[in-house]
Amino acid sequence: MDLILRHANLPDGRRDIDIGIRDGRIVAVETALAATAAEEIDASGRLVSPPFVDAHFHLDSALSLGLPRLNRSGTLLEGIALWGELKPDLTREAIARRALDYCDMAVAQGLLAIRSHVDICDDRLLAVDALLEVRRQVAPYLDLQLVAFPQDGLLRSATAQDNLARALDRGVDVVGGIPHFERTMADGAESVRILCELAAARGLLVDMHCDESDDPHSRHIETLAAQSQRLGLHGRVAGSHLTSMHSMDNYYVSKLLPLIAESGVAAIANPLINITLQGRHDTYPKRRGMTRVPELLAAGVDVAFGHDCVMDPWYSFGSADMLEVAHMGIHVAQMTSQEAIRQAFDAVTTNAARILHLDGYGLAVGCRANLVVLQAADPFEAIRLKATRLYVLRGGRVIARSPARLSELDLPGRPARVTLQSGHGA
Repeated sequence: MDLILRHANLPDGRRDIDIGIRDGRIVAVETALAATAAEEIDASGRLVSPPFVDAHFHLDSALSLGLPRLNRSGTLLEGIALWGELKPDLTREAIARRALDYCDMAVAQGLLAIRSHVDICDDRLLAVDALLEVRRQVAPYLDLQLVAFPQDGLLRSATAQDNLARALDRGVDVVGGIPHFERTMADGAESVRILCELAAARGLLVDMHCDESDDPHSRHIETLAAQSQRLGLHGRVAGSHLTSMHSMDNYYVSKLLPLIAESGVAAIANPLINITLQGRHDTYPKRRGMTRVPELLAAGVDVAFGHDCVMDPWYSFGSADMLEVAHMGIHVAQMTSQEAIRQAFDAVTTNAARILHLDGYGLAVGCRANLVVLQAADPFEAIRLKATRLYVLRGGRVIARSPARLSELDLPGRPARVTLQSGHGA
């Protein structure tokens, strides 16, 4: 074998497991693996997980904070206006440079798959061309999936439909949309129909910004689910944000949840952004804004979390850390049971990978040997501590490593000592 990870804990609760790797694939997952390898890593009871997956991001705007100016109000609408101001000054080179810098950040955090929406409403398609080149460059170490996103509205923007088709022709992977940003509810529903029919005709996946609003009457998720059913897109469609569901009455939601589940539409929540941008018209009580994650999960809907933005016109913070995203999701959705905490971990790993249709993802024999060794014993501890990524592996090769985080204590009246971040040893 090329590599064996010894004494690993796995996310499903198995402990003291050895993982054997050959030719970039997992070939053994068992206790006390009787084999040798060119290299061995002793996980020493730490968590080994498949890599983190960001199911919703905007790589074309990442790390653009302050261009052309800061978002003074911190609101969604000012962020959209800022992006409109910045677009004329964008260059393909600058977009690619920032995107590559972000991908480096992501790899260091064990984030090896990203679905990024790319704005196609600029007739030059600069961002599309830049991110297609970035996708090519990062392919050896990161899976980058691109969504053709009509930021200004498919019907509201005069050239959006032609631009979206051009972006797909150039190799963009997924059909996107933003129905709640169209001028009327009817236009929003019509945009969903057009886009789903386009995806069906081309055999593509769909991921729409859907109902990113506090308006309980923004119900485009219903149309998205119905179109998915009508066109046989089961398992190929995702609705991102879905924040209006937080404000809907319970009776309507009791009808909506089964429709989403039956249609096979997945839900992608963005805890950091949803909690920041929604509820801006409220005084108190103030709505959290994130969609109904526990209820969606209970209904059998696949739910993933996305980071959405990092240091851009909409969000000044962020560090490509999907454990931070899961941590916020747990707090906002009150997912504090042990099962719910595991579901939050799944929302940034296995669930997200399933929604993106990632090939060979996981910890089973035959899966790609893309793995993260975390300075934590289990998913709960990983999220609680936002654990250090000790090793990041791609195809069985270590591509990033970080030293274990230590604390050196020298307190008056107490013996000096060193403790590990996770508390497992001293």
